[in-house]
Amino acid sequence: MGQDLRIAAALPSAETARMRFCVALIISTLATQAAHWNQFRGPEGTGHVQANLPLSWSETENVTWKTAIPGRGWSSPVLWENQIWLTTATPDGKQLTVLCLDAVNGKVLHQQKLFDVAEPQFAHKFNSYASPTPAVEAGRAYVSWGSPGTACIDTKTFKVLWTRRDLECDHFRGAGSSPILWNNLLINNHDGADQQYVFALDKLTGKTVWKTPRSVDFQDLDPNGKPKRDGDMRKGYSTPHIATLNGKPTLLSSGAMAHYAYNPASGRELWRVVERKQHSASTRPVFGHGLCYFPTGFGKGQLLAVVPNGKNDIAETQIKWRLTRSGVPEKPSLLLIGDHLYMVDDQGGLATCVDAKSGEEVWSERLGGNYSASPIVANGRIYAFSEEGKAVVYNASPKGFQKIAENKLTDGFMASPAVAGNSLILRTKTHLYRIGK
Repeated sequence: MGQDLRIAAALPSAETARMRFCVALIISTLATQAAHWNQFRGPEGTGHVQANLPLSWSETENVTWKTAIPGRGWSSPVLWENQIWLTTATPDGKQLTVLCLDAVNGKVLHQQKLFDVAEPQFAHKFNSYASPTPAVEAGRAYVSWGSPGTACIDTKTFKVLWTRRDLECDHFRGAGSSPILWNNLLINNHDGADQQYVFALDKLTGKTVWKTPRSVDFQDLDPNGKPKRDGDMRKGYSTPHIATLNGKPTLLSSGAMAHYAYNPASGRELWRVVERKQHSASTRPVFGHGLCYFPTGFGKGQLLAVVPNGKNDIAETQIKWRLTRSGVPEKPSLLLIGDHLYMVDDQGGLATCVDAKSGEEVWSERLGGNYSASPIVANGRIYAFSEEGKAVVYNASPKGFQKIAENKLTDGFMASPAVAGNSLILRTKTHLYRIGK
């Protein structure tokens, strides 16, 4: 690059200008290619990205490439430089496989069966045996299928560096929580019918650094007065999130019937919010304006805005506002954009804008369809992807709903989107696409 600039300095002014433009274009292109979508919901785990994404596409329009993905899996794609990582499984859950694709041309660079499972746990037909999203960083990819197996892979040699198969949990209806990276730790939730805990592994060795059981465990009584354990009421699918609260890094983690804050270095619980009318929390927590936002999951779904102060159960004192109306999502995570929260619910696709400070609804509009994927926002536009394959693009504005575009791919979306430069990386039920101009 330095030699190119020296050559440009010796050229006539027009040629110099042209050369400098080319150099600037190369630098800009390299910067775009170096962007990473390294975890579920992107670099910050919030669904935000700075990119000029396409507004329209179809099976024949703006498709850079399309690659068939074997097996069945709802894990979202992640990206580091020009590698895309995702997981899949055979429909019966007996073979668990990792794939790495070239982000430029969509070719499969690596495909490896990592685990055989002789007797897979039950997974609901709505879920898959490969739903947790990988995490990736320079030189390493971390993949998980929940209790059946977690592994670390060298991204240059594709060598398996370590595996764990002893993190036991009856996922009851299938695993869903995705691992995240923080400092030297790989952190995840295991909330199952038999036990619920949060854990951190040394990302270099895979060894357990800490493991913290949930402090709230639902138990009811059967007709004979004996304790019974309802699997759904003890199940969780949410991905944890690191936020800076009161100047300190804090691990926010939604369980089956409560939402927790932990010290991410030690696993020590800081506080919790117990909600016994909820179960199976699935969305990733969001933080802003001094508040933690937690959709409560299935059952009597609500949205809680929590002031992150106190100890033990702070539900009675620290919930600033509570939204109980329809439209609170069970699976798609929230978008916090400026002073407003934007969400899309599962059944019927009701898009809603809420004042993040007061909880007052600003507007709502039905998109149509059913939604499991979490929406993203880019350049002031929200992208929402339905289970039927529809993608709706609309303005992120409190002034009112304004649809910009509606697109369709053949198979539906269960996985959330990723972004590579100014392109969308979309996983449908059967294929992986790169959508770009």
